[in-house]
Amino acid sequence: MANQAKIIWQGVALCTAFFGAVALDAQAQQKTPYWASIEESEARMRTGPSTEFPVKWVYKRQNMPVKVVAVHSVWRKVEDPDGDQGWMHVRLLSPKRTALVVGSGIAALRETPQQTARIAWRVEPGVVGKIDECDKGWCRFENAGRYGFIETDRLWGDEAL
Repeated sequence: MANQAKIIWQGVALCTAFFGAVALDAQAQQKTPYWASIEESEARMRTGPSTEFPVKWVYKRQNMPVKVVAVHSVWRKVEDPDGDQGWMHVRLLSPKRTALVVGSGIAALRETPQQTARIAWRVEPGVVGKIDECDKGWCRFENAGRYGFIETDRLWGDEAL
């Protein structure tokens, strides 16, 4: 029984290492700047590309979008929605596209990408969600299983780079 558990854990570790390497390779091949999102529930931004550099910020917003502006080995220089820049280890980042709702007041998410479409639900500034289908000033925005189309001027993390 202990041998089976050991074999299972070795398999899990091998798969994790393989898929982590694939994700790292995919990010390493991207041309800067590009969009990424914070993968972990807590991620440290440093002043330089090493754990020897001081921590500048600790982010506690999983899926928050960041703009990757430079690459150094396994480190990525990122810019956050406030314009602050610093370095994060690549394992803290995901290529998953997300966006942050910005602006003042509640934003409407519509059933179709049209100003006259029925409102599906509403979001406040600061809400983070996954985005796709961005076209002609609208993006499909999803958070917690709910989705709708939002105007791109209400998002940070959607523009083409």
